[in-house]
Amino acid sequence: MKLQTNIKLEPQQHDQIDYNSKILLLGSCFSEHIGSKFEYHKFQSTINPFGILFHPLAIENLVARAINKDHYTEDELIFHNEQWSCLDAHSKLNGVSAEELLSNLNEFLDQTNKQLNASNHIIITLGTGWIYRHISSDKFVANCHKLPHKQFLKELLSVEQITESLEAIITLIRSVNPKVNFVFTVSPVRHLKDGFVENTRSKSHLIAAIHQVIDARNQLYYFPSYEIVMDELRDYRFYNSDMIHPNELAIDYIWEKFKTVWLSQEALETSELVASIQTKKSHRPFNPHSEAHQQFLEKLKNEIDDVCERYPHISF
Repeated sequence: MKLQTNIKLEPQQHDQIDYNSKILLLGSCFSEHIGSKFEYHKFQSTINPFGILFHPLAIENLVARAINKDHYTEDELIFHNEQWSCLDAHSKLNGVSAEELLSNLNEFLDQTNKQLNASNHIIITLGTGWIYRHISSDKFVANCHKLPHKQFLKELLSVEQITESLEAIITLIRSVNPKVNFVFTVSPVRHLKDGFVENTRSKSHLIAAIHQVIDARNQLYYFPSYEIVMDELRDYRFYNSDMIHPNELAIDYIWEKFKTVWLSQEALETSELVASIQTKKSHRPFNPHSEAHQQFLEKLKNEIDDVCERYPHISF
């Protein structure tokens, strides 16, 4: 008896990810979920230097400023609710002083520049096609930082606008890193505050735009995160209590699917070894001074030394 509709996935034949790859993940909170898997398994990965960015124009803005080293100045900051914010960045970068925020923004901008130049794979997860335009500056924002709604206009990006933004992102990055591979995906998180129909319109615009771009260029790929959740995990037991965000089980499921497509065979084997080491490191012995535990620690040390010798960037 078949109880699921399964999406057929084949291992990527070219440009797979291994432990020598440098990976940059940008976009919605789902980038952070998959990024945490890369971090846990000790890949060379960087996740959202400017925090979560939900829509393509916010990602394009970060990429453009990073490549051009267009540093922020104090007149681009806002003071609200007793803290300093930047409408281009997530609230996790907020600071108690303008100097602190500026320092963080420009430091992360420089880090992003380095990552864009060095990355082998850039994974971009788009969350929504809805954007908010700041009325007084007539600029779209990455985050509204709980400013009054009357200061913004809400708009739905068209397929053409999203396509143009993605093309700009790719062109900008390839101007400094011509051989980089792009993996696009759409977040399975439903933005139901926009409305059920509005969320569907948004996701459909994102998917259509991504495929228009992929069909026209090389070294661009699509991974069906959204489709896996919508079709293979059609059950609320795969969601958090808010019934919107995929839970850990769903994230683990998508990671397993992603691994089969994008990780090289050697990377798969190494990631299993790393996961085994991580589990052993978290082990709490009944008697830490016993001979058996000392032998366990010695064996674990040898395993760690072996992995670190093969991949010097790995640290436990």
